[in-house]
Amino acid sequence: MSKFRIDLQLFTGEKTEKATPKRRREAREKGQVNQSKDINSALVLLFVFVVINFIHGYWYSEMYKFYHSIIGYASSVNSIYTIQSISYILNNTLWIIIKLSMPLLFTSLLVGLICSYMQVGFLFTTKTLEVKLDKINPISGFKRIFSMKSVVELVKGLLKISILMYVAASYLVQEYNNIINVFDMELSQTIAYLWSVVFNIVIRASIILLILAVLDYIYKKWEFEKELKMSKQEIKEEYKQTEGDPQIKSKIKAKQRQIAMSRMMQDVPTADVVITNPTHFAVALAYDDKGDSAPKVIAKGQDLIAQNIKRIANENDIPLYENKPLARKLFYNVEIGDLIPPELYHAVAEVLAYIYSLKN
Repeated sequence: MSKFRIDLQLFTGEKTEKATPKRRREAREKGQVNQSKDINSALVLLFVFVVINFIHGYWYSEMYKFYHSIIGYASSVNSIYTIQSISYILNNTLWIIIKLSMPLLFTSLLVGLICSYMQVGFLFTTKTLEVKLDKINPISGFKRIFSMKSVVELVKGLLKISILMYVAASYLVQEYNNIINVFDMELSQTIAYLWSVVFNIVIRASIILLILAVLDYIYKKWEFEKELKMSKQEIKEEYKQTEGDPQIKSKIKAKQRQIAMSRMMQDVPTADVVITNPTHFAVALAYDDKGDSAPKVIAKGQDLIAQNIKRIANENDIPLYENKPLARKLFYNVEIGDLIPPELYHAVAEVLAYIYSLKN
């Protein structure tokens, strides 16, 4: 009794195969890419506070100038409760806000763009803006809320909050003695110290967030690859859509071979000689001394095809010449319609000279 191996995955539809390039391209066009927003948030927070630490002196000088300009203006007018005075104060306030916030906005934008580009490259799609009815379906909404993915996100969120609280608390415990002495410091010293406390806590928290974000990115990459996986049936269907049905393609190739074979057999009567093996190979040569620089192979075949070539040659009085090495070289090294190579000129010339001498 013969045994047949049956791949049950073709029937179960289990997704065990890696996604094809076409599947990945379609997912990317839909906006489905592997990206961790936590990396963007952590790096933006880190760089923003680093920038603040560098430009806090600039902020202090600009605020000092702003304060003195407002005080000086208020002392030079009779009343600040006029449209002109209020407009002056509002304009200056708006301008100082823009000046102080622009470095932070520019840093956030630049870091966010670089992080996104490093993760997914350049991608612009409107598919994510399309309205989908399943998103407003309450049943689908409940399924998303209580899904395993939501539970994992909740656990990750609680873990991050716990770690950040521990980092902040541990640093504050280390600085406990210095914090108590804050009330004995001058105002400028108090502000500088409190800023250093905040800066150190944020830097530590940003580094921890970045480490967690990298781990989250690795997890999301694994999850993304899992979602993209395909079943063997899906790969088979995709292949049919892109490359065509293999059965149809094989039939087309068979038909093409049949047409080429028929055309080749029609050219055999125009040959000058057929070089044989004598039983396994047959190569038909034709030479046009006015049009071609060398003899040309117009037909060749092995076994049954070779027998048909010799039969047609006999029916049309084409001479057969037995030369086993030459027949094999021509069969394996020269394609139909090509001129013979220079290394075979001498051998073929002897054959043609012999054939022409018989005819004359």
